[in-house]
Amino acid sequence: MPGSPCTRLISVSVVIKNVTIIGGGLMGAGIAQVAASTGHSVTLVDTSDDILKKSVKGIEGSVKRVVKKKFADKPEAGEELIQKVLQNVSTSTDAGLAVRGSDLVVEAIVENLKIKQDLFATLDKLAPAHTIFASNTSSLSVSDIASSTSRLDRFGGLHFFNPVPMMKLVEVIGTSATSQETFDSLMSFSKVLGKTPVSCKDTPGFIVNRLLVPYTMEAIRLHERGHASKEDIDIAMKLGAGYPMGPFELSDYVGLDTIKFIMDGWSAMDPDNPLFAQSELLNKLVAEGKYGKKTGEGFYKYK
Repeated sequence: MPGSPCTRLISVSVVIKNVTIIGGGLMGAGIAQVAASTGHSVTLVDTSDDILKKSVKGIEGSVKRVVKKKFADKPEAGEELIQKVLQNVSTSTDAGLAVRGSDLVVEAIVENLKIKQDLFATLDKLAPAHTIFASNTSSLSVSDIASSTSRLDRFGGLHFFNPVPMMKLVEVIGTSATSQETFDSLMSFSKVLGKTPVSCKDTPGFIVNRLLVPYTMEAIRLHERGHASKEDIDIAMKLGAGYPMGPFELSDYVGLDTIKFIMDGWSAMDPDNPLFAQSELLNKLVAEGKYGKKTGEGFYKYK
């Protein structure tokens, strides 16, 4: 990863205490929850107080579910954890103000390169020199996002997985310009959160999505060719490969619109790559608004 072997020996990672998270959706709120649970001072930022109130309410509900399982016999300890998390989370609609005391800024907003670049370009002028920037992007180039800033050495990727409090994995992305100190700080931060970090270079989809999305797309094409039903493909992968969900069940869970968005981006980037070929069936379902579990219908119907 970033830096030479000599650099790795002498680099000292920055201790991250104050974290600003931009985006109060499921991912942003989830990251805020785990950071607050591990003693970090967290500022959660979004465009309106209504969104942020909903985010904090979601965090409280999520922590209560954790407490119910973990502290069933110790209600006092459970209540203490709830209060600790909530006390460690503050909210703001002013991103520029929020980042002025931050050691780390994590962006978890819409997957749109221009919007992410504009955000970081603005924050770059306002955040302290030592502040590390990280994007939670799942499909865009971290280098492209970072290019809007003057802190290329203090910019990396932190790709969490949904639901963040439950999923142990974090993909830590180092670009060609990320310093070893920054990379080490992001790895250490992930471990402090109780996560298992894996390192990856800035390649499309990183590790998980680069393998998972083409696998899912090939399952769809297999079904489109009439070689097997979606039900049998799902059963085969669960019982034959030991996967907890088959590719069609997983696609409905992730969201067909999300999968199409990723594939559209990769296809535009590398149109001759057969792994990134379009699927008429996927395109049709998305055009009909059938995104999976969140809309009640995708490859399967949900009550």
